[in-house]
Amino acid sequence: MRHTRSEEWRLAAVVHAAFFLLLGSSFARFLTRDQDGARAVWATALYAVFCLLYVLGAFLAPAPRPGCAPTRRHLVWLGSVSAVWVVLLVLAPSATWCVMPLLFAGLHALPPRLSVPLAGVLTALVVVSEVRAAEGTVNPNMVVAPPAVAAVATAVLVRLQRQGARQRVLIDDLVRTRRDLAATERRAGVLAERQRLATEIHDTLAQGLSSQRMLLQAAERVWETDPEAAREHVGKAAGIASRNLAEARRFVHDLAPADLDGHSLPAALAALAERESGPGLTVDFRLDGASDPLPERVEATLLRIAQGALANVREHAAATRAALTLTCLDDQISLDVADNGRGFDVRSPTAAPDGTRGHGLPAMRIRARQSGGTLTVESAPGEGTVVSVAVPLVLETPKEPVP
Repeated sequence: MRHTRSEEWRLAAVVHAAFFLLLGSSFARFLTRDQDGARAVWATALYAVFCLLYVLGAFLAPAPRPGCAPTRRHLVWLGSVSAVWVVLLVLAPSATWCVMPLLFAGLHALPPRLSVPLAGVLTALVVVSEVRAAEGTVNPNMVVAPPAVAAVATAVLVRLQRQGARQRVLIDDLVRTRRDLAATERRAGVLAERQRLATEIHDTLAQGLSSQRMLLQAAERVWETDPEAAREHVGKAAGIASRNLAEARRFVHDLAPADLDGHSLPAALAALAERESGPGLTVDFRLDGASDPLPERVEATLLRIAQGALANVREHAAATRAALTLTCLDDQISLDVADNGRGFDVRSPTAAPDGTRGHGLPAMRIRARQSGGTLTVESAPGEGTVVSVAVPLVLETPKEPVP
């Protein structure tokens, strides 16, 4: 925008300089050749009025911006200065070529259906003035040159005007498209963030609250008959509440899972397996291969998937054993969560083994996809379930030693 305004100012400066140069040269020619005592005073006064009108027009009636309609004040100015030039041309034929700035102003401000006839009228007046002021035989160039110059100037300016109009339309379309694209990306970002929030809440707070409810219900059932077991259930529920509080704080600050704070992924998975083991369910953890430090995003993804899969095992599978297996290869890392529960029909991926519908598997698939990995589920009614996620690792190309 600033560059465009600078170009407009330079163009206006060139036009103004050309006007004053032509005005000065025509007035000098009038004083040396065309001065007539009877009309000299009137012609000089008209020269002064013509110059004054032109200067006032630059400040009081500026030309319209490209693509904008001319103001009424500018049209009045254009008509006034043209009328003064016509009268001046009658008194002083030397003012003929002062018409060029007027021609440019008309072509710049008016639409082609008006500017082209105006250019024709001004050119005809120039030819008549040249012929009237000619001495002796009329030079053919006096008749041919002004229309030719005016035709070229008119064609070029009208062409530029129409091309500028098309460019403005294209720019408007581009700006509108970019605005629509930005709105679409903003909506997509909002939806993605909502999905992320839903997944985080499901895998952390919702699962923790579900575990607390189950433990408190178990404590309520044995409160009178087995107070020791009831207190144990309440203690576990309190521990889950503490971990959920830590997860909530980290969730607010968009940090990694609390189990990964100062611990590697295998250590966090081992702690998860130990924590999920209890009466009726035994969870084992096994590590295959050497575990190198992984990107925080990959570690968080695998841990969250393990948490979600074990939550499904605990709530829906009615399993007695489950196993977490972390396999580390050179080009990928995979995690398998297997149980010996009731299983389910994998053709209904959103259905839990107990027939309810939840967000567990879709959330795990979204997490795996966001990390560039894939998640597969193998299950059949009565045969348990295996949830497997594989995330490729981007290996750095070793740098060649500098000779």
